[in-house]
Amino acid sequence: MTQKVVVIYSGGMDSFTVLNKALQQGHDVYALSFDYGQRHVKELKVAASVCDKLNVPHKIVDISAINQLIGGSSLTDNIDVPEGHYEAENMKSTIVPNRNMILLSLAVGYAVSLKASQVYYGAHSGDHAIYPDCRPEFVQKMDDVCRIANYDAVEIFSPYLNNTKIDILTDGIKMGLDYSQTWTCYNGREKACGKCGACQERLEAFSLNNITDPIEYE
Repeated sequence: MTQKVVVIYSGGMDSFTVLNKALQQGHDVYALSFDYGQRHVKELKVAASVCDKLNVPHKIVDISAINQLIGGSSLTDNIDVPEGHYEAENMKSTIVPNRNMILLSLAVGYAVSLKASQVYYGAHSGDHAIYPDCRPEFVQKMDDVCRIANYDAVEIFSPYLNNTKIDILTDGIKMGLDYSQTWTCYNGREKACGKCGACQERLEAFSLNNITDPIEYE
């Protein structure tokens, strides 16, 4: 049955796959992106371009004012983005305090206003080691709260919560998706750095799927 859903869409390969999965499931999709002051703001331009091509209603909301309250992340502050795999201790500097709780709360408010029944969210198991707000227990508790926070219940749905980025790419390939339309690198330069945790995990996913990443690297 067709239903309205909100997809939190960053412009990265995970949320790109989630967006297309919701569309292929026949849902009436509303994409929602956030400018929270991330240095890789380039991802929002990519997101806007994709939604335009897919004819998906898309909002980019500026919430960068939250950085007056939360800081200490290499994604938003003047701190070098660490290099290496996500499982490394230094990757904790990429955590933006309480980010996903904030984004999900805003997305749920949008869903209620649209009378949408679900918020799609691209958390996956590769994030579990470093990011507490991508772990199953967090997603479950947020889902519990969002079902009772308004008169209209909204479900938090994470289709890849227990899958790896490799699995996500495998599913996207089966859907025939073009990953040149995504941006993953934490450094917002012209080309991807290939060294940050996001790039490392992306390259690993392409390598283990035996295909070449279509974006350019430095």
